[in-house]
Amino acid sequence: MKRIAILTSGGDAPGMNAAARAVVRKAIYEGLEVYGINYGFLGLVNGNIHKLELGSVGDKVQRGGTFLYSARYPEFATEEGQLKGIEQLKKHEIDGLVVIGGDGSYHGAEALTKRGFPTIGIPGTIDNDISGTDFTIGFDTALNTVLDALDKIRDTATSHERTFIIEVMGRDAGDIALWSGLAGGAEAIIVPEEKFNMDDIVGRLNKGRERGKKHSIIVVAEGVMSGNEFASRLAEYGDYHARVTVLGHVQRGGSPTAFDRVLASRLGARAVDLLLENRGGLAVGIRENKIVENNITEILKEKHHLDDDMFKLASILSI
Repeated sequence: MKRIAILTSGGDAPGMNAAARAVVRKAIYEGLEVYGINYGFLGLVNGNIHKLELGSVGDKVQRGGTFLYSARYPEFATEEGQLKGIEQLKKHEIDGLVVIGGDGSYHGAEALTKRGFPTIGIPGTIDNDISGTDFTIGFDTALNTVLDALDKIRDTATSHERTFIIEVMGRDAGDIALWSGLAGGAEAIIVPEEKFNMDDIVGRLNKGRERGKKHSIIVVAEGVMSGNEFASRLAEYGDYHARVTVLGHVQRGGSPTAFDRVLASRLGARAVDLLLENRGGLAVGIRENKIVENNITEILKEKHHLDDDMFKLASILSI
């Protein structure tokens, strides 16, 4: 193992730069050459590959987004796309690859390993929906972005005695909604993993009104329905003075929290260690504050599970 490369793929997440920095500097420390691939698997196939030095990742640990850029490239799922990618890696005499991203990125990493090219996956997605790890890079930052918005919106909700519906990201996983809703004291949390009953939610809002409560916060994960759709359904039960806020892509941006920077650094360094051991087809993660690695194929077979105990707690505390 003399040369390795790194790419970021899929949706950006705060801390991706910190992970890339860790890969680059740990690899150089170990005597390896490192190459960056711009625009994910698309850049790989197109040969958008360049050498990275220590200074290439200077002043990056605190920056959101990804300095390597990202792009969707579904064509990499085909044999033709994968073989073109491997051709470019061989052309640049690269021996191993680190892929930072989510589920789709892991499928690309798995495909390369199956074709004999050692690849390591690092979980970078704000949705926290990758198995084999307690947390993904970017989740903590996104969570705090949402929580800050919830706190500000609650001030307005109180002033105008309104019900605010906050739509957050989470197509298939409700972790952002659950964690922010619990931390922000939301009256209801709507997530893809749990069925909800509109009558129960309305009953809870009415009980709050009866005891003099002037405002309510409802957090809805986009994978269930849009905030506007939820507001329309709520309006069928009466006038709750509902207003909708869609947080959107603001959740992906911003300087990563200390937790995300440290997590990214630890995972990036471990990815290099695994390549130095000539191991591929693995995904690194964190479990009970210990860095672990799992077979990437097994990770992709597992389904993300919501913390049921936390969801029940949120419901109890919102009475």
